[in-house]
Amino acid sequence: MTDRNVDLFAAARAVTPGGVNSPVRAYGSVGGTPRFLASASGARVTDAAGNVYVDLVASWGPALLGHAHPEVVSAVQDAATRGLSFGAPTEGEVELAALIAERVRFGEVRPVERVRLVSTGTEATMTAIRLARGATGRDLLVKFAGHYHGHSDGLLAQAGSGVATMALPGSAGVPAPIAAQTLVIGYNDPDALDAVFAEHGDRIAAVIVEASAANMGVVAPVPGFNKLIADTAHEHGALMILDEVLTGFRVHPAGFWGLQAAAGEDYLPDIITFGKVVGGGMPLAALGGRAEIMDLLAPLGPVYQAGTLSGNPLSVAAGLATLRLATTEVYDTIDAASARLVAALEGALTEAGVVHSVAKAGNLFNASFRASAPRDYAEAQAQDSFRYAPFFHSMREQGVALPPSVFEAWFLTAAHGEEELRLIEAALPAAARAAADAQA
Repeated sequence: MTDRNVDLFAAARAVTPGGVNSPVRAYGSVGGTPRFLASASGARVTDAAGNVYVDLVASWGPALLGHAHPEVVSAVQDAATRGLSFGAPTEGEVELAALIAERVRFGEVRPVERVRLVSTGTEATMTAIRLARGATGRDLLVKFAGHYHGHSDGLLAQAGSGVATMALPGSAGVPAPIAAQTLVIGYNDPDALDAVFAEHGDRIAAVIVEASAANMGVVAPVPGFNKLIADTAHEHGALMILDEVLTGFRVHPAGFWGLQAAAGEDYLPDIITFGKVVGGGMPLAALGGRAEIMDLLAPLGPVYQAGTLSGNPLSVAAGLATLRLATTEVYDTIDAASARLVAALEGALTEAGVVHSVAKAGNLFNASFRASAPRDYAEAQAQDSFRYAPFFHSMREQGVALPPSVFEAWFLTAAHGEEELRLIEAALPAAARAAADAQA
C-alpha cells in the first residue's frame, strides 16, 4: 500500500509546477516526499496518510496561538455567514488598523499612524517601496544580501561585483533595468552601508531591511545596526522600510521594533510592513507609517495601490481575533518554550559532537552547522548544510515536523505544552546523531 502523500505528490506534479504552490514545500533541499497536510489543531498537524506531528513550522509563523484556535475559527465562521467579500469598506478594517497602530508603540513613541491593508507580504513590501519612491522622488533601493521581501521584480536581485554596484537579476524573468534599481549590500556591515550612501546617497529612496533576518536562517541585527540604518537613511533624505512580515507580532506585542525599543534601541522606521500573524493564518498583510507618508497613497495622494480583496472580511476577523488574544502571557509562554528548546537543541548537538551554533532573535531560532552564529548571508551559507537533511528526516520519523530547509526559522506557538516540548526534546538526540553521521 503506497503512502497517500506519495500519491498526492505525483498527482500534484501532473497539474502544478513542481507539485507545489510555494517552492520550499517541495522538499528540494532535504529530499523525500512532501507531507500533504489534511488538518491541524493546537501544536500538531496531521498529514494525508494520517501521521500526526508536533509542528515547528506554524504555517511559517502565523499560528502564534496554535492551529485552529477555537476563538479565531469562530470569528472567521461568523464573518463568513455575513459574506465572503464585499469590495467595499467594513467596520472590521477600521478596528484592525486601529489595533495595529495601537500595538506598535513604546511609551508615547508610535511609528504607525496610518495603516493600509493588503493581501500578501509581497504586496505590502512592493507597496512600501513604491510609496518611498513617491515620497522622495528617487528611484534607487538598498537591500541586504540574504534578506527576503517577497517575489516582486525589484526585490529578486542579487549583488553586483562591489559593495555599491547595481544589482543583477536574481531570477529569470526579471529585467536587468529593474534589478539595477536595487543596490544589494552585506548585512550587519556598517562600512557597506556607508559606502552605498557615499556613492548613491542623493538617488536612494529607501533602505529595506528585515527587522531581524529570518529567511537565511535566523540572523539577528548586531546591536545598533537597525538604528544605524535609520540614521544613515534620514541623514541622506531617504526612508527606512522595516519588514516585519515575519517578526511583526511574533516576537513581541509590538514586533521586533518593540523588542528593540524595550531594550533601549531608539530608532524610528518610516514604513513598517506586516504579514503572517497579523492575519491569523488568513491571507492578509499591511503597511503602516507616519500620516504624512501614508497619506501619499491613493485616494489622497499620487501613489497608487488597490486590491479587490484588500481588507477581506474573513481575514480581518482572523487578524482581529488573533491580535486580541495575543496577550503578554502568550509571549511569555512562547519565550519560555523557545529558551527551553534552544537549550535542548544545543545540548543534543554538543553531545553528538556536531559543530553548530543556535541563532536566536526573540523567540525565533534555528540551528546552523557552523561554529559561530552567522552574521550575514555569506556566513549563513558557509556551514555544513548537508547535515540538516538527515537531522530533518530523523525528527520527522519521530513525529516532529521541522521546516524543510536549514535556512528557515523554527516557530513555536502558545499551544506547545509540556507534552509537545517533551516529545521534541526526546527526538533531538537521535536527530543530532544522524547529523553527526552525515556525509557531504
